[in-house]
Parts: sequence; C-alpha cells; structure tokens
Amino acid sequence: MDEPSAAPSQGTAKTEDVADFVSLYRRFRPAKFAELRGQPHVVRALQGAVRDGRVAHAYLFSGPRGTGKTSTARILARALNCAAPADGEPCGACDSCVEISRGSSFDVHELDAASNNGVDAMRELIAHAALATPGRWKVYIVDEVHMLSNAAANALLKTLEEPPGHVVFVLATTDPQKVPATIRSRTQHLEFGLIGADTLDALLHDVVAVAGLGLEDDDIAVAVRKGRGSARDALSALDQVVAAGSAEALRPDVVRLTGAIAAEDAREALVGVAALHESGWGPQQIATELVDDLRQAFLVALAPELCGAAGVERERLADQAARLGLARVVRAIETLGHAQVDMRDAPDPRAVLEVTLVRLARPELDDSTTALLDRVAHLEQAQAAGALAAARQASQIAPSTPASGGPARPAQGAPTSAEVLTSGATAGSQGASAVEDRPGLGALRRGGASSRPASGPAPDLRSAPPAFPGSPGAATTPGPHAPPGPAMSTPSPVPPGPHLPRPAPAPASVASFADSSPAPDRDRIVEAWGDHVLRGLPARAKALFSSGRFVAVEGRTATFALPNAAHRDRCEEVVGIVEEAIGKHFGTRVSLELTVEESAAPATAGGTRRGPAVAGMLGPEDEVDPDRPSGSLQAVAEARLLEAFPGAEEV
Repeated sequence: MDEPSAAPSQGTAKTEDVADFVSLYRRFRPAKFAELRGQPHVVRALQGAVRDGRVAHAYLFSGPRGTGKTSTARILARALNCAAPADGEPCGACDSCVEISRGSSFDVHELDAASNNGVDAMRELIAHAALATPGRWKVYIVDEVHMLSNAAANALLKTLEEPPGHVVFVLATTDPQKVPATIRSRTQHLEFGLIGADTLDALLHDVVAVAGLGLEDDDIAVAVRKGRGSARDALSALDQVVAAGSAEALRPDVVRLTGAIAAEDAREALVGVAALHESGWGPQQIATELVDDLRQAFLVALAPELCGAAGVERERLADQAARLGLARVVRAIETLGHAQVDMRDAPDPRAVLEVTLVRLARPELDDSTTALLDRVAHLEQAQAAGALAAARQASQIAPSTPASGGPARPAQGAPTSAEVLTSGATAGSQGASAVEDRPGLGALRRGGASSRPASGPAPDLRSAPPAFPGSPGAATTPGPHAPPGPAMSTPSPVPPGPHLPRPAPAPASVASFADSSPAPDRDRIVEAWGDHVLRGLPARAKALFSSGRFVAVEGRTATFALPNAAHRDRCEEVVGIVEEAIGKHFGTRVSLELTVEESAAPATAGGTRRGPAVAGMLGPEDEVDPDRPSGSLQAVAEARLLEAFPGAEEV
C-alpha cells in the first residue's frame, strides 16, 4: 500500500509491544492532515470538505508511489468518524481514531485490487456495503484500483454511482490512465505529485531528531537522493543507512568518477571503477548512478527547482556542473546512455564502462561528433585565455596617460572585458581583411589568372574590347554580306570629357575615411568591383554602374568610363553611394571621376537598336541621343524597372 510523506509525531508512533522494531515509514505515518507534507492542494480540498460537510461519496487518489494516497484515505476515515473533530482534523485520541490507527476498526475496510480483482470480490463488497457499522461513516479503501478486471469494474459501477448514504469510497491508483472512464466519471479525482527535495530533506531531519538516529547531513542527503520524490522510499533508505552505519550501502560513490572526468584523468577513472567493483557494485549500477549524478548536476545548472538533491549534496552538484561545463555534462550523459545499451549484450560489461569513461576523460581518443565539438570548445577556451593574457600584457606596457587625452588608466592590472572583446575584434577584422584582399574566382577568371605567366605583369584583359559584336567597345569588321564601308578599328584611349558639377557627399560618405591607408591600384579596384562592391550596391546604383568600367587610377581618384553623357549624368546622382561602398571595402577614401567612353555600336536608321521591352520602359528624356548604344539603354531600362518595383533584385 502507498505511504505518505509523514511528519514525525509521537502520537502517531506505534507501540513497541507488537514488535521490537517498526520501520520508519510505518512508525511516522501521518495521522492528521496537518502532518501530511508535499500535497497542500489535497489537504485543502479534503479538510475543507470535512469541515463544511461536503464530503463526496467517492474519491479517486492517483500519483506516484510513496506520496501519501493510502495514508490520506485513512486520515479522511478518521476525520469522518472522529468523536470530536476540530476544523476538519481528527482528534487522534477518541476510540474511533485509535482503532483506525491500529487497523482494527469496523468502519474502515481496505481492499487490495491487485489480489482481489475478480467479480466475486466485488460482489462481496457490494453485499456488505449496506450493512451498518459502529461509526457514522463506512469507508472503503480500494488500493491499485486499475488492476480490477473489466467484469469486476462493471460490477462495482452501480454501487459506486449510488452507494448507501453512510458509505464513502476511496480508490487509489498509481496509473490513472488504466482506470476505466466509467469509474473516473463517478469520482472526485485528486492527483498526488512527487515531493520536493527540500521537503524531503526537512522531513528526514525531523525524523532523525525525533528518533535519535544521530546521522550526518551527508547520510541524510544520500537518503533524499535515493527517495526520488517518494517519502516512503526516502524513509526506507534512511532505515538502510541506520542498519549499515553509512550511506555507502545505498548507492555507489561516483564522486571520484565525475572528478576524474572533470580533471581528464583516465587513470583515476579506471581506479575508481575497480574500487566500486570490489565493493560489490556492478557496471550497470555504476553507470546508472553516474548518469543520475550527471543529470542532477545538469538540472542544478539550468533549473535548480527540478533538482532532486538538497543541502550539501546540491552544493556538490553545483560545483561539479561548474567544473565540467554544460557541454561536457550533456556529452557524458549521452555517451553513458549508449554504453548502458551496449552493456546488455556485451560479454564483459565492465570493459564497455571502462572504455566509455576513458573516452569521456580523454576526448582525443573519441572520434565522434560530440567529442570533436568538445575539443573545439577546449580550443576556444584556450584562445580566449590567450587573448586575455595578451591584453593584460599590453595593458602593462601601455602608458598610464593616453595621448588622445582620454581618461587615465593604470599601467598594470587585469584588463576589462571591453579590452578583451576589442582585442578579439581586432584579430577578427585583420583576418577578414586578409580574406577580402584575396581575388575571388570570378576576378581570377576575368583577369586570366589561370593563364598568367610566372613572372612579369599580368595582362589587363578588361581593357580589351569584347569578342561579340554589337556590344560597347567592340571592334567590328565587315562580314561577307555587309555593305562596303570603312573598316572600324578598336577605340582609342578614353579622352577626358566634360564633367558636371559633383554633388555634395552624404554625411556617411567616403570623406569620413582616413587617408593613412594606401590607396588601391586599378587591378585591386577592378577585382573588388566585380566580386564584392557591385553586388552590394542598391538596385538603382547597381543598374546604372553595371555598364561602365574602370580605365585608370591616379592616387585616390579612379576614372570610371560610361557609355554616353546622358548615362553619366544619371550616375552622377548616386556616385556618392558608390564611393562610400568602395571606401568601406578598402578602408580608405577613393573618389570617382566619371567620363564618357565613345564606342561604335551599330544603330538602325531610326535610332538606337533596342528590343520592344526596352523601348517600352524608356521615357522621352531617354531619347535625347540617337547614337546611344544598346547597352546603355538596357541599363536605363533596368534602372526604371527596379524603381517601379521596390525591393526587386536583378538576377
């Protein structure tokens, strides 16, 4: 039968004339609602019902073992038949209370449904239910009611629904899901929960003090852990500690093993397993307790209210979680869980446990993903420690008064967290700039990197005209069907054309960049333009500048050639955005000088050659130059499309 969390009371202790020894969970069984611990909602419901005269004809108590279901049913029977109840509590001194405590009362009938689960047992109960008893109420306590057969449960239904006026049914179960719905619907269902570690710790300390057991806090903490939320299990564990003289008989001491894992000492782990094995603990028991210990440490670190330990045991688990770290705790739990499965079929389970512990203590011996992640975490911690040491050394070398006039700081001492983060950010930015300086695959292909000779300057393939006809800057030759005319040669170098007044730069333009960094040359600008800068421009600027190219770089001024003057005028409107993007990429100021590149593009008799879609997107202001090449008009059309559909992106 189920036992509750008991409050120690000399009035509830049984006399010693029946037996020389009585178990603690029987000796300190609660006799009143006030002595019932860990179930305040049940106490309020039942005590209020007895006090106000609203007791139901049937109750269903459900919950884990050892949480007080059967003891609460007996307290309810005492309160209903007590000669002098006070505020819903039994007095504990009248004849009815004493007889119920001894188990000799005719008013209380207890039935174990696990062994009396047939129809005949239910028929006998129903036949005697209408008979009167000495007390005012006749209480039937049916334990493990979910074990009743279907026929027995059906036979009980009618009497359970409409029992005689002096009969109260109390049904108890550890598995309410197996109780038929027809029975649950005829009862008031009260659910009992597991008892918290702090409540169990206080209960066991009170029992030790009243019984004069003289146990240490460490022994009580182990009994609390062994109870796992059950008052009966905790009191039974306390009995075992008293009988054995120490808590080592309750569970293997795995503190040595967790310490070896934290210290990465494989030898200590193997010696600890050997010592526990010589003490009589098997590999499965050691692994089970080790997993439970790591789980409690995991709960202490994340949700302390869920931890099943209290007092000094909880402090030890918190220290263990801090030494191991959450990542290693989770990995150890998962690894030991797999080891427990492997031990079932292994010819030598101890060897499986030893190999698992060695892998936990020495991550380099494990090639699993979790072990690799653990090693990466170690490297990150080492790198952070190195950055901290470098920052500390720099702070010791730095002068006490900064040259910039900022606040003075001591030359020695531990660096602040901002300094460590700054040093890490500086290293990261250096690495990022090194990566950005490398030419991308597209730049290498355009620059002919695969065919570049081992020595000598690389040929500038971007200055050569395209190989396909009709594009800007292409050299055309008369075909076999072309009309006779003068042959067209490649364009000459771009002459500096007239320029419009440059608009004022935006507040966040390249004017804010320092000139201390060296200016990039043309090759670097061209490579960065195709691989990085152009892709990050806004839609309008990207469409306008996609048809031009860099022709020269002098100092911090880059000359950018565009197909015609009208196109250049439009690019002048957004040139500040492009300068800012280039300046951000290279970390220095770069100015753009826009010019016009004359190219020979074939045109029709009526003007520029274009498709119907392009012509439909152009306005009257775009028709000012009949000799404008088709590439320029295509770019203008793309710009118009991107303006008409905000958020669109060119593919």
